Amino acid sequence: MDWGIVGIVSAGIGAVALLSSLRILYEYQRGVVFRLGRLTSAKGPGLIFLVPFGIERMKRMDLRIVALDIPPQDAITRDNVSVTVNAVVYFRVTDPAKAVVEIEDYYFATSQLAQTTLRSVIGQSELDEILVEREQINRVVRDIIDQGTDPWGIEVTAVEVKDIGLPQEMKRAMARQAEAERERRGKVIAAAGEAQAAVKLAEAARLIQDYPVAIQLRYLQTAVEIAAENNSTTIFPIPMDLFKPFLEAGERHKALQEGAGSPSDGSKTLGTEGANDALPAGAPPATAEQTLPPGIDATMLTDAAKALLGIGSGGSASEKEAVPATQESEEEEKD
Repeated sequence: MDWGIVGIVSAGIGAVALLSSLRILYEYQRGVVFRLGRLTSAKGPGLIFLVPFGIERMKRMDLRIVALDIPPQDAITRDNVSVTVNAVVYFRVTDPAKAVVEIEDYYFATSQLAQTTLRSVIGQSELDEILVEREQINRVVRDIIDQGTDPWGIEVTAVEVKDIGLPQEMKRAMARQAEAERERRGKVIAAAGEAQAAVKLAEAARLIQDYPVAIQLRYLQTAVEIAAENNSTTIFPIPMDLFKPFLEAGERHKALQEGAGSPSDGSKTLGTEGANDALPAGAPPATAEQTLPPGIDATMLTDAAKALLGIGSGGSASEKEAVPATQESEEEEKD
């Protein structure tokens, strides 16, 4: 027997066995080693030696964080609103031995647990809580999933709800609610503005009461602002204070006339009767104290007033009948 050939064959077999028993694990990897089917330990990272010829076998485990997308879940909230919610779960393997021994497929099991937990939490919450307190929903879902996956050697780091789908009717109702809320705020702000303006107007009124000339300056300022707009017609109120000097002058003139007296009482009575005839129905009658200035005929003034007001043609019926009689007498004298 050639012992040289046997040595060469044995060396070759040993080299192959040695190479097959060496494993290299990255920093983020761990190797769970089984010796004849029994769990020994989790090794790594670096160079790992295994007993060759199938005596020891190793399963690689990744310790990096995994992002698990939860598909959209249809759920009904506590206030009976149908919603569609999807989320994302971030988890990682903390104990490789448990992740291999305790659960067959930790990725699939974590996905199913996350879906059922999300539907359960959404069903126990109202719509307003889901929309407003989303951080609270995320924290509750994360705690429940973490408790369920802890025996598997899985740690859930975060859960984020990505989107909440609502029916179109609910979206329109929420839009109307938001519009009504904005209108309410607008009315409250307008009312507060009116209250502040009323306070300022009251202060301005007290100031104008102390200084009346300020209202005249305000009128002039308003007139300037209106004229700057190139308006063809401007309606501007005139205060009675502007006519006060004229009214005082008229009262003084009337007092002087009453002190001097009138030419005769007959003219007073005639003027008063003519003025009463010229006044329209329902007007208060003139008194004898309202006299005419000297040199003005009361009859002529009465006829002119009747002609202007359309009460008569300027003369009585007897005067109209007297005109034809006078014309007949003139024609007889000519004949």
